[in-house]
Amino acid sequence: MGRGAASGRYAQRERDALADLFAQVGPDAPTLCAGWTTRDLAAHLVVRATRLDAAGGIFIPALSGRLTRVQDRVAARPWDTLVAQVRRRPWWSLGPLDELANRTEYLVHHEDVRRARPGWEPRALPPDVAAALWPAVRLRARLALRRTPASVTVTAPGLPPYRAGRGGPEVVLAGEPAELLLFLFGRQAHARVDLTGPEHITARMRTARYGI
Repeated sequence: MGRGAASGRYAQRERDALADLFAQVGPDAPTLCAGWTTRDLAAHLVVRATRLDAAGGIFIPALSGRLTRVQDRVAARPWDTLVAQVRRRPWWSLGPLDELANRTEYLVHHEDVRRARPGWEPRALPPDVAAALWPAVRLRARLALRRTPASVTVTAPGLPPYRAGRGGPEVVLAGEPAELLLFLFGRQAHARVDLTGPEHITARMRTARYGI
């Protein structure tokens, strides 16, 4: 795959794949997002992409009430409309900004739908996709593991190890970049990773709340 593909199309690929899956499973399918069906998840993505006035509630508790009201109204739209809106790239995500803001978001939520269904298996992502995800893995590891009382080495095949954590006993978190992202975004039970180190630390990491 050429350099141009590596620089800017992964977010749209995941967006399209997720929209295709939404269309396949319908609005009432389960997801890994606690309490959310596919309709709820689609509404979240549409609000995040199109209603910046309300999307701040994703991060700011004081604004969560407005976010809920807007998201509920969006969720009431016809399912085909919601799926089409999920597929559409946000107007504000021009050029590399789409990759920066959306590559990880859509990959994780795509897997939220895939892995809530029986019989799922990890996707075999091409090496260029894995390499493109690695900076997000490093950033997420630094944020999610900053309070972990260990020296955590995060590793993926063919990529340089990254050290995270607060320091202390040695722990190794290993897997493909997509699996590591899922683990570090709070989907530990559905991420195919190897986690080795002292049991009292690894057990805590497997149940920690790493989401936003």
